[in-house]
Amino acid sequence: MVPLPSGQRSYREVVTVGGRLSVRYPENGKTQSVQGKFLWSQQLGSTAIELYSPLGQTLARIAIAPGRATFETARGASRTAASADALTRETLGWPLPVDGLRYWLQGFDRAGQQVLPAAAPSGPDSFRSDGWLIRVTDWQSAGNAAIPKRVDLSRDDGQGGEIALRIVIDDWRAGE
Repeated sequence: MVPLPSGQRSYREVVTVGGRLSVRYPENGKTQSVQGKFLWSQQLGSTAIELYSPLGQTLARIAIAPGRATFETARGASRTAASADALTRETLGWPLPVDGLRYWLQGFDRAGQQVLPAAAPSGPDSFRSDGWLIRVTDWQSAGNAAIPKRVDLSRDDGQGGEIALRIVIDDWRAGE
């Protein structure tokens, strides 16, 4: 195991994250699952997300700006809504908590507080936010910072089922 950098970490407004995700969600009384890859590009007031099949084919693009989210499929069909979470639930069948992920992918809560100290985390840490249970289950080193390697999210779907997302970060780059 490679030792992680210690010390205070800083939340970054500009970051690009790539990796893999898997989702389990209830639909019509059955559990569905989806796996794929993603590219997350976050700027000061906007976020762009690209979703790919496990083999790398583009499935969808999501663009989020204040008060507006646009979902575009690989075939060019487009939908717009005020909320990215509602839009992804409507188009994908499961919610992607974009507002929270801006922080959670970096190991911070929505208040910008570190979830775990950067010094060699001893195990998973969890917290609740926006109705989700967020667990950082593994950490990695990126330059001189400790960042999450794996983030697990789960929540009740409101109808007795559970939505579970597992995100594995393979590439993380901080912008200026």
